[in-house]
Amino acid sequence: MSKVAQYLQEHLNGEVLRTPAIRKYFSTDGSVFEVMPSLVVYPRDEDDVRKTARFTWQLAERGRVIPITARGMGTDQGGAAVGSGIMITFPAHMNRLLEYDHKTSNVTIEPGINYGKLQQALHMHKRFLPPFPSSIEYCSVGGAIANNAGGEKTYKYGSTRNFIKSLRVVLANGEVIETKRLSKRELNKKMGLTTFEGEIYRSLDALLEENKEAIQGMKLDVTKNSAGYDLMDIKRKDGSFDLTPLIVGSQGTLGIVTEATITTAPYNPNTTLIAAFFEDLHVAEHAIEEIKKLPDGPSAMELVDDNLLKFIDEHNPNQLKGIVKKPFHKLIVLIEFDNMNDRTQKKMSKRTTKILKKLEVPYQIETDEYEIEQLWKIRHSAAAVISQSEGKSKALPIVEDGIVPSEKFNDYITGVYEIFDKYKLKIALWGHAGNANIHMQPFLDLSQVGDRQKVFKILEEYYTMVIGMGGSTSGEHSDGRLRAPFLKRLYGDDIYGVFQKVKLIFDPHGTMNPGVKIDVTLDDIKPLLRHEYGMEHLGHHLPRS
Repeated sequence: MSKVAQYLQEHLNGEVLRTPAIRKYFSTDGSVFEVMPSLVVYPRDEDDVRKTARFTWQLAERGRVIPITARGMGTDQGGAAVGSGIMITFPAHMNRLLEYDHKTSNVTIEPGINYGKLQQALHMHKRFLPPFPSSIEYCSVGGAIANNAGGEKTYKYGSTRNFIKSLRVVLANGEVIETKRLSKRELNKKMGLTTFEGEIYRSLDALLEENKEAIQGMKLDVTKNSAGYDLMDIKRKDGSFDLTPLIVGSQGTLGIVTEATITTAPYNPNTTLIAAFFEDLHVAEHAIEEIKKLPDGPSAMELVDDNLLKFIDEHNPNQLKGIVKKPFHKLIVLIEFDNMNDRTQKKMSKRTTKILKKLEVPYQIETDEYEIEQLWKIRHSAAAVISQSEGKSKALPIVEDGIVPSEKFNDYITGVYEIFDKYKLKIALWGHAGNANIHMQPFLDLSQVGDRQKVFKILEEYYTMVIGMGGSTSGEHSDGRLRAPFLKRLYGDDIYGVFQKVKLIFDPHGTMNPGVKIDVTLDDIKPLLRHEYGMEHLGHHLPRS
């Protein structure tokens, strides 16, 4: 690879490095996998990305396939930000806020921009990007686009895909395209092109038409879903066509995003937060469903269970001192209202407390900024699990993003408890009650053969349960290498076959992040499992989950 590195350094404006220390650093992300890249490219501009893709395409045409993996800050927990070939990392140079449009409130950014810094800039204009993930302070926006990320505000506002207006994308052969909603007439023009872009539009349009019935039936009965490729919103009934929803969540397997134009929402810092304290999961499920019926519902409904509170009390008893009292309640649900109209916000909060009173559920309601921040510490305390060790055992992100139909909320939590109890593992739950999207990370020691085997047993049982409940294997983190082996089971052979053809249309030589999403088996990922887990490269940030 030294000749490849030399060639690229001669032709790129950015840096090309292949020292052992750099390669080692980029061999891991937030997942349990380790894959050593051959070299790392720090592109200074889109042209660097284009040249790199073009070079690998030309090599692939001659039979030498070198994979390309695009990477932000490496927070991905599914293993989509590691790869064996060329690692293209954006935060070093391509990290700018390019434009804020005062008329539309749209913002145009480069993929390496820090999500938290973008959010701060938007707050100055009384706007924000609602689907921010818990890693907002240290992840990149490009990574959020790649995963179709979501977070605590996704219940009201939807996932990242809802906010991406257009993208600039470098295709596998180095061509640069701009995706946006095209009219039927504009689509016909695209299909008339003699370029690779034209070939993609022609092939994809034909594929969607041939599989129209199967695609219409692929929607899962969940409130958000980041598994697979979004095929349903590419072509609409009016004949309009947009590649944007397909690229969002594709994790660099179809092309590399170099620029994004994003819509924003009005930001209201004055919120009302209600903490509801439950002793019964059935009552919690009922209360959540009743609150969801409100005409102007909450912006967030977040949960933690008593196991998480006990864990924090054991390892850091002062963290929630004065905020949560013993004995701990079975479940705490934080319900936030951010309605721009104060009167509406008060009315919806009052109706929520009325529901809780009727069910005899104790609660605490706050409108003071400081007191709200204190209550939010309950939910954000889940970071203690991620950063804590139990001897050599560490919390592993292996079954941490399932989502089920909301009416299966109680069954889902009960099922998770049973799996963890079966393997005699400590459990702590947190996540998005409004979406029935729950996170949990079992403590295992990857240096032990028994625990390494246990990883895949738990994977199998957990995702089988989620799929059996009519849920999705990924609510907001996408597939990566971790959940890719379960995609066929989730969607069935027909839709999975369409996924494979989509991948082939965009990436005929297999250079775009192979081993992620499509054509991945459990046997493929077992050798990639780390022998020791850690996220030391994120140690200068306070983890959040």
